[in-house]
Amino acid sequence: MSQQQLQQLIEMFKAQPVLESPTVQQMRAGFEQMAAALPVAPDIKCEPVNAGGVPAEWVTAPGADAGRAILYLHGGGYVIGSLNTHRAFAGMLSRAAQARVLVIDYRLAPEHPHPAAVEDAVSAYHWMLSSGLKPSRIAVGGDSAGGGLTVATLVAIRDAAMPMPAAGVCLSPWIDLEALGESMTTKADADPIVQKPALLQMAAMYLGGKNPRTPLAAPLYADLSGLPPLLIQVGTSETLLDDATRLAERARKAGVNVTYEPWDGMIHVWQIFAPILEEGAQAIDRIGEFVRKTAA
Repeated sequence: MSQQQLQQLIEMFKAQPVLESPTVQQMRAGFEQMAAALPVAPDIKCEPVNAGGVPAEWVTAPGADAGRAILYLHGGGYVIGSLNTHRAFAGMLSRAAQARVLVIDYRLAPEHPHPAAVEDAVSAYHWMLSSGLKPSRIAVGGDSAGGGLTVATLVAIRDAAMPMPAAGVCLSPWIDLEALGESMTTKADADPIVQKPALLQMAAMYLGGKNPRTPLAAPLYADLSGLPPLLIQVGTSETLLDDATRLAERARKAGVNVTYEPWDGMIHVWQIFAPILEEGAQAIDRIGEFVRKTAA
Protein backbone atom coordinates (compact mmCIF):
# COMPACT_ATOMS: atom_id res chain seq x y z
CA MET A 1 0.00 0.00 0.00
CA SER A 2 1.20 3.51 -0.80
CA GLN A 3 0.86 4.49 2.86
CA GLN A 4 2.53 7.86 2.43
CA GLN A 5 0.18 8.88 -0.41
CA LEU A 6 -2.85 7.77 1.61
CA GLN A 7 -1.67 9.57 4.74
CA GLN A 8 -1.15 12.80 2.79
CA LEU A 9 -4.72 12.53 1.48
CA ILE A 10 -6.12 11.95 4.96
CA GLU A 11 -4.15 14.90 6.36
CA MET A 12 -5.44 17.06 3.49
CA PHE A 13 -9.04 16.28 4.44
CA LYS A 14 -8.41 16.80 8.14
CA ALA A 15 -6.84 20.18 7.42
CA GLN A 16 -9.98 21.44 5.66
CA PRO A 17 -11.80 24.12 7.70
CA VAL A 18 -15.06 22.76 9.07
CA LEU A 19 -17.98 25.15 8.71
CA GLU A 20 -20.59 25.21 11.46
CA SER A 21 -23.96 24.37 9.87
CA PRO A 22 -22.90 25.07 6.27
CA THR A 23 -25.58 26.03 3.76
CA VAL A 24 -26.30 23.79 0.77
CA GLN A 25 -24.63 26.42 -1.44
CA GLN A 26 -21.49 26.38 0.71
CA MET A 27 -21.34 22.57 0.61
CA ARG A 28 -21.71 22.57 -3.17
CA ALA A 29 -19.05 25.25 -3.62
CA GLY A 30 -16.64 23.32 -1.37
CA PHE A 31 -17.05 20.13 -3.41
CA GLU A 32 -16.53 22.03 -6.68
CA GLN A 33 -13.38 23.63 -5.25
CA MET A 34 -11.94 20.28 -4.17
CA ALA A 35 -12.66 18.69 -7.55
CA ALA A 36 -10.95 21.56 -9.37
CA ALA A 37 -7.65 20.29 -7.94
CA LEU A 38 -8.01 17.15 -10.09
CA PRO A 39 -7.84 18.38 -13.70
CA VAL A 40 -9.15 16.49 -16.74
CA ALA A 41 -6.41 14.84 -18.81
CA PRO A 42 -5.70 16.93 -21.93
CA ASP A 43 -6.56 14.12 -24.37
CA ILE A 44 -10.07 13.55 -22.95
CA LYS A 45 -12.95 14.76 -25.13
CA CYS A 46 -16.01 16.26 -23.37
CA GLU A 47 -19.24 16.79 -25.30
CA PRO A 48 -22.32 18.34 -23.62
CA VAL A 49 -25.60 16.63 -24.58
CA ASN A 50 -29.28 16.67 -23.62
CA ALA A 51 -29.93 13.10 -22.47
CA GLY A 52 -33.71 12.85 -22.65
CA GLY A 53 -34.20 16.16 -20.87
CA VAL A 54 -31.29 15.61 -18.46
CA PRO A 55 -28.17 17.79 -18.83
CA ALA A 56 -25.25 15.44 -19.46
CA GLU A 57 -21.82 15.10 -20.97
CA TRP A 58 -20.11 12.40 -23.01
CA VAL A 59 -16.58 12.00 -21.62
CA THR A 60 -14.39 9.97 -23.98
CA ALA A 61 -10.77 8.84 -23.88
CA PRO A 62 -8.82 8.12 -27.08
CA GLY A 63 -9.48 4.60 -28.37
CA ALA A 64 -12.80 4.18 -26.54
CA ASP A 65 -15.22 1.77 -28.21
CA ALA A 66 -18.11 3.95 -29.44
CA GLY A 67 -20.54 1.06 -28.89
CA ARG A 68 -19.61 0.50 -25.22
CA ALA A 69 -20.91 3.03 -22.69
CA ILE A 70 -21.16 3.72 -18.98
CA LEU A 71 -24.04 5.74 -17.53
CA TYR A 72 -22.29 7.43 -14.59
CA LEU A 73 -24.13 8.79 -11.54
CA HIS A 74 -21.99 11.10 -9.40
CA GLY A 75 -21.81 11.06 -5.62
CA GLY A 76 -22.54 13.88 -3.20
CA GLY A 77 -25.31 12.70 -0.92
CA TYR A 78 -27.99 13.58 -3.53
CA VAL A 79 -27.38 17.22 -2.50
CA ILE A 80 -23.99 18.22 -3.96
CA GLY A 81 -21.85 17.18 -6.93
CA SER A 82 -22.07 17.88 -10.66
CA LEU A 83 -20.56 17.20 -14.05
CA ASN A 84 -17.62 19.36 -12.93
CA THR A 85 -16.83 17.32 -9.82
CA HIS A 86 -16.66 14.01 -11.71
CA ARG A 87 -15.40 14.93 -15.19
CA ALA A 88 -11.75 14.02 -14.46
CA PHE A 89 -12.76 10.70 -12.91
CA ALA A 90 -15.05 9.92 -15.87
CA GLY A 91 -12.07 10.45 -18.16
CA MET A 92 -9.99 7.92 -16.20
CA LEU A 93 -12.92 5.51 -16.27
CA SER A 94 -13.35 5.91 -20.03
CA ARG A 95 -9.68 5.11 -20.56
CA ALA A 96 -9.71 2.01 -18.35
CA ALA A 97 -13.02 0.61 -19.65
CA GLN A 98 -12.41 1.61 -23.28
CA ALA A 99 -15.93 3.02 -23.19
CA ARG A 100 -17.69 6.35 -23.56
CA VAL A 101 -18.91 7.67 -20.22
CA LEU A 102 -22.18 9.60 -19.98
CA VAL A 103 -22.08 11.69 -16.79
CA ILE A 104 -25.47 13.16 -15.97
CA ASP A 105 -26.39 16.26 -13.96
CA TYR A 106 -29.39 14.69 -12.25
CA ARG A 107 -31.59 17.00 -10.17
CA LEU A 108 -30.41 17.51 -6.59
CA ALA A 109 -32.15 17.79 -3.24
CA PRO A 110 -33.47 19.68 -1.37
CA GLU A 111 -34.84 21.53 -4.42
CA HIS A 112 -35.70 18.19 -6.06
CA PRO A 113 -36.21 15.39 -3.51
CA HIS A 114 -36.67 11.69 -4.24
CA PRO A 115 -37.56 10.31 -6.79
CA ALA A 116 -36.14 13.07 -9.06
CA ALA A 117 -32.63 11.53 -9.21
CA VAL A 118 -33.98 8.07 -10.08
CA GLU A 119 -36.31 9.51 -12.73
CA ASP A 120 -33.41 11.41 -14.35
CA ALA A 121 -31.14 8.35 -14.37
CA VAL A 122 -33.84 6.19 -15.99
CA SER A 123 -34.58 8.94 -18.54
CA ALA A 124 -30.90 9.13 -19.46
CA TYR A 125 -30.72 5.34 -19.85
CA HIS A 126 -33.79 5.39 -22.09
CA TRP A 127 -32.13 8.12 -24.16
CA MET A 128 -28.98 5.99 -24.50
CA LEU A 129 -31.09 3.11 -25.84
CA SER A 130 -33.00 5.39 -28.21
CA SER A 131 -29.70 6.71 -29.55
CA GLY A 132 -28.84 3.20 -30.73
CA LEU A 133 -26.70 1.80 -27.93
CA LYS A 134 -27.32 -1.85 -27.09
CA PRO A 135 -28.28 -2.59 -23.47
CA SER A 136 -25.81 -5.50 -23.46
CA ARG A 137 -23.01 -2.96 -23.96
CA ILE A 138 -24.05 -0.44 -21.29
CA ALA A 139 -22.96 -0.44 -17.65
CA VAL A 140 -24.48 1.79 -14.97
CA GLY A 141 -22.13 3.02 -12.28
CA GLY A 142 -21.76 5.57 -9.51
CA ASP A 143 -19.99 6.48 -6.28
CA SER A 144 -21.37 7.04 -2.78
CA ALA A 145 -24.97 8.29 -3.21
CA GLY A 146 -24.42 7.58 -6.91
CA GLY A 147 -23.61 3.99 -5.96
CA GLY A 148 -26.96 3.69 -4.21
CA LEU A 149 -28.61 5.47 -7.12
CA THR A 150 -27.02 2.90 -9.46
CA VAL A 151 -28.86 0.10 -7.63
CA ALA A 152 -32.11 2.08 -7.52
CA THR A 153 -31.81 2.82 -11.25
CA LEU A 154 -31.28 -0.86 -12.09
CA VAL A 155 -34.33 -1.79 -9.99
CA ALA A 156 -36.43 0.94 -11.67
CA ILE A 157 -35.30 -0.24 -15.13
CA ARG A 158 -36.31 -3.79 -14.24
CA ASP A 159 -39.67 -2.68 -12.85
CA ALA A 160 -40.37 -0.67 -16.02
CA ALA A 161 -39.72 -3.82 -18.08
CA MET A 162 -36.98 -2.02 -20.01
CA PRO A 163 -34.01 -3.99 -21.41
CA MET A 164 -31.51 -4.53 -18.59
CA PRO A 165 -28.00 -3.11 -18.92
CA ALA A 166 -25.00 -5.45 -18.84
CA ALA A 167 -23.67 -4.53 -15.40
CA GLY A 168 -23.67 -2.24 -12.38
CA VAL A 169 -20.64 -0.67 -10.67
CA CYS A 170 -21.07 0.58 -7.09
CA LEU A 171 -18.20 2.49 -5.50
CA SER A 172 -18.54 3.04 -1.74
CA PRO A 173 -22.34 2.83 -2.18
CA TRP A 174 -24.74 4.53 0.23
CA ILE A 175 -27.88 2.40 0.44
CA ASP A 176 -29.10 2.89 4.05
CA LEU A 177 -30.53 6.37 4.63
CA GLU A 178 -30.86 5.75 8.38
CA ALA A 179 -27.12 5.05 8.76
CA LEU A 180 -27.75 1.92 10.85
CA GLY A 181 -24.59 0.01 9.86
CA GLU A 182 -22.15 -0.77 12.69
CA SER A 183 -19.29 0.73 10.68
CA MET A 184 -20.95 4.14 11.06
CA THR A 185 -19.60 4.00 14.63
CA THR A 186 -16.67 1.60 14.45
CA LYS A 187 -15.01 3.38 11.50
CA ALA A 188 -15.91 6.96 12.52
CA ASP A 189 -12.37 7.73 13.71
CA ALA A 190 -10.78 6.22 10.59
CA ASP A 191 -12.99 7.93 7.98
CA PRO A 192 -11.93 11.54 7.23
CA ILE A 193 -14.81 12.20 4.80
CA VAL A 194 -18.19 10.65 5.68
CA GLN A 195 -19.77 10.94 9.12
CA LYS A 196 -23.23 9.98 10.34
CA PRO A 197 -24.63 13.46 11.24
CA ALA A 198 -23.96 14.88 7.76
CA LEU A 199 -25.32 11.72 6.11
CA LEU A 200 -28.57 11.94 8.07
CA GLN A 201 -28.88 15.63 7.18
CA MET A 202 -28.51 14.85 3.46
CA ALA A 203 -30.88 11.89 3.76
CA ALA A 204 -33.56 14.18 5.22
CA MET A 205 -33.13 16.61 2.31
CA TYR A 206 -33.33 13.82 -0.24
CA LEU A 207 -36.30 12.07 1.34
CA GLY A 208 -38.37 15.26 1.65
CA GLY A 209 -40.52 13.67 4.36
CA LYS A 210 -40.79 10.22 2.76
CA ASN A 211 -40.18 6.96 4.64
CA PRO A 212 -36.38 6.40 4.95
CA ARG A 213 -36.94 2.78 3.93
CA THR A 214 -38.54 3.68 0.58
CA PRO A 215 -36.86 1.02 -1.62
CA LEU A 216 -35.83 3.27 -4.51
CA ALA A 217 -34.40 5.83 -2.05
CA ALA A 218 -32.73 3.28 0.23
CA PRO A 219 -31.98 0.23 -1.98
CA LEU A 220 -31.08 -1.79 1.11
CA TYR A 221 -34.84 -2.46 1.18
CA ALA A 222 -35.33 -3.08 -2.55
CA ASP A 223 -35.99 -6.44 -4.21
CA LEU A 224 -32.70 -7.02 -6.06
CA SER A 225 -33.71 -10.09 -8.04
CA GLY A 226 -33.04 -9.98 -11.76
CA LEU A 227 -30.28 -7.38 -11.56
CA PRO A 228 -27.19 -7.74 -13.80
CA PRO A 229 -23.70 -8.57 -12.43
CA LEU A 230 -22.49 -6.04 -9.85
CA LEU A 231 -19.00 -4.87 -8.95
CA ILE A 232 -18.91 -3.36 -5.46
CA GLN A 233 -15.75 -1.62 -4.22
CA VAL A 234 -15.37 -0.16 -0.73
CA GLY A 235 -12.52 0.86 1.56
CA THR A 236 -12.17 -0.88 4.92
CA SER A 237 -11.67 2.52 6.61
CA GLU A 238 -15.10 3.77 5.52
CA THR A 239 -18.13 4.44 7.66
CA LEU A 240 -20.09 3.11 4.64
CA LEU A 241 -18.30 -0.25 4.77
CA ASP A 242 -21.41 -1.99 6.14
CA ASP A 243 -23.58 -0.47 3.41
CA ALA A 244 -21.39 -2.13 0.78
CA THR A 245 -21.22 -5.41 2.70
CA ARG A 246 -24.99 -5.57 3.17
CA LEU A 247 -25.58 -4.71 -0.49
CA ALA A 248 -23.30 -7.57 -1.56
CA GLU A 249 -25.03 -10.02 0.82
CA ARG A 250 -28.56 -9.04 -0.21
CA ALA A 251 -27.74 -9.08 -3.91
CA ARG A 252 -26.16 -12.53 -3.66
CA LYS A 253 -29.20 -13.85 -1.78
CA ALA A 254 -31.36 -12.49 -4.62
CA GLY A 255 -29.32 -14.51 -7.12
CA VAL A 256 -27.21 -11.63 -8.48
CA ASN A 257 -23.64 -12.29 -9.63
CA VAL A 258 -21.63 -10.08 -7.24
CA THR A 259 -17.94 -9.19 -7.27
CA TYR A 260 -17.29 -7.65 -3.85
CA GLU A 261 -13.95 -5.92 -3.26
CA PRO A 262 -13.12 -4.48 0.18
CA TRP A 263 -9.84 -2.54 -0.24
CA ASP A 264 -7.65 -2.57 2.85
CA GLY A 265 -7.26 0.81 4.54
CA MET A 266 -8.85 2.79 1.71
CA ILE A 267 -11.05 5.83 2.37
CA HIS A 268 -14.31 6.98 0.80
CA VAL A 269 -14.25 6.90 -3.03
CA TRP A 270 -10.45 6.69 -3.10
CA GLN A 271 -10.70 5.88 -6.83
CA ILE A 272 -11.23 9.59 -7.60
CA PHE A 273 -7.73 10.30 -6.24
CA ALA A 274 -6.04 7.97 -8.74
CA PRO A 275 -3.70 10.75 -9.99
CA ILE A 276 -2.11 10.93 -6.52
CA LEU A 277 -2.95 7.51 -5.04
CA GLU A 278 -1.64 4.22 -6.40
CA GLU A 279 -4.59 2.17 -5.18
CA GLY A 280 -6.97 4.59 -6.89
CA ALA A 281 -5.42 3.75 -10.25
CA GLN A 282 -5.44 0.02 -9.43
CA ALA A 283 -9.14 0.14 -8.50
CA ILE A 284 -10.00 1.97 -11.74
CA ASP A 285 -8.12 -0.71 -13.69
CA ARG A 286 -10.30 -3.33 -11.99
CA ILE A 287 -13.46 -1.39 -12.89
CA GLY A 288 -12.28 -1.12 -16.48
CA GLU A 289 -11.61 -4.85 -16.66
CA PHE A 290 -15.06 -5.62 -15.22
CA VAL A 291 -16.86 -3.32 -17.69
CA ARG A 292 -14.91 -4.62 -20.70
CA LYS A 293 -15.80 -8.18 -19.69
CA THR A 294 -19.51 -7.67 -18.91
CA ALA A 295 -20.30 -5.08 -21.59
CA ALA A 296 -18.24 -6.81 -24.28
